[in-house]
Amino acid sequence: MLDFITQIDFSILDWIQQNLRCEFMDHLMVFLSLIGEGGLVWFLIAVPMLFFKKTRVCGAVMIIAMGVSLVLGELLLKNLIGRVRPCNINTDIEMLVKRPKSFSCPSGHTSSSFAAATTVFLWNKKYGVLTLILAFLIGFSRLYNYVHFPTDVLFGMLFGIFISLLCYHIVKRYKFDNKIENLQFSRRG
Repeated sequence: MLDFITQIDFSILDWIQQNLRCEFMDHLMVFLSLIGEGGLVWFLIAVPMLFFKKTRVCGAVMIIAMGVSLVLGELLLKNLIGRVRPCNINTDIEMLVKRPKSFSCPSGHTSSSFAAATTVFLWNKKYGVLTLILAFLIGFSRLYNYVHFPTDVLFGMLFGIFISLLCYHIVKRYKFDNKIENLQFSRRG
């Protein structure tokens, strides 16, 4: 069964390489992977949110969800699953990004992106749709750049959404949102 899934994964990756590769997309997909590295773009969105009462809880839950995604996805699941990346199986592919050294499943870029974007969506549907589109594009960039299989990205997406929903419901259930919202940042003068 796993061989069959891997064959489908490679056929999708190869289709992307044969039909979508062009100079514009090369630059765009490298950029999207870069801003998704370590959740960079999501931290750049979340950290300023911490300074405004109206967005503080959303920003805090984004950071928490990305942290949980990192620990459970990158440090635990990737090493338990131990799936080799497509670029390390098909080494003939022209790489646009540096070959990652870690295992392939789940996609960390995708799981952190969907953990953050789903959190925004839970607090604000209008901005949430935009962040979900960005998360999808970051996930797709991992396929385009041949560093993840489609099932890695799908699993990363579902995992990130699950982590976001879990963190959201814990914060709401135990009323941490009221505590987070009323945090005061001291000013030294």
